[in-house]
Amino acid sequence: MGASMVEIKNVSRKYKNAVRPAVDNLSFAIPKQSIFGLLGPNGAGKTTLISMLCGLFKADSGEIVINEKSISSNLKETKQIIGVVPQEIALYSKLTAYENLMFLGQMYGIETNELKKRISENLKILGLKENADQQIQTFSGGMKRRVNLIAGILHHPKLLILDEPTVGVDIQSKTAIIERLKRLNAEHSTTIFYTSHHLHEAEDFCSHIAIIDEGKLIAQGKTTELIKENNCSTIEEVYLKITGHRFRD
Repeated sequence: MGASMVEIKNVSRKYKNAVRPAVDNLSFAIPKQSIFGLLGPNGAGKTTLISMLCGLFKADSGEIVINEKSISSNLKETKQIIGVVPQEIALYSKLTAYENLMFLGQMYGIETNELKKRISENLKILGLKENADQQIQTFSGGMKRRVNLIAGILHHPKLLILDEPTVGVDIQSKTAIIERLKRLNAEHSTTIFYTSHHLHEAEDFCSHIAIIDEGKLIAQGKTTELIKENNCSTIEEVYLKITGHRFRD
């Protein structure tokens, strides 16, 4: 696979009045065209790291390089090749699915006819063609998640960042989302960076995994190799072996 899409080099960030850093001297690379899973307990630093990758927060120290360019000096350019699917539903509830996607696609600067084609294609693939003209506020949680995904991929990003993209959805929506992501990775060589609490899903979906705890990297590698190296049969076993069984808030 060779080159890296993302290089995280000795990155730290601490919030004001916090006892310890949210992200603590973190270093790892995300290979181009990989499906890379970031796992960790609540409070491990996953969302903080995503916020830094998206340019919302600056690192206190260290460097983040995306597609061979440092975020700190190439933020605008970097943002153009990133797609983000946040954990929160980032849609206008009183607009229809189609109106939301047209609005967001125009913000990306996609030509109108091409945008209409991409919206239609994605609504069809994700089983939402019949619901295109319904307001988002009438949608189920799973339907909202699927529109949320389309919003993040309309501009064909080179790097797609997903924070818990299947949380709280039915099995049909979860399957549709994962299958669409696999197709994006295979057909468009999109590098996918994904966080989840669904460890079985991560094991099936991700080619590579990193596990962090208390802001520090505690394991990383190809999914199959991590399982083998730890003498485990699943990623869930690896995860519990490495992070321990104590409860997290």
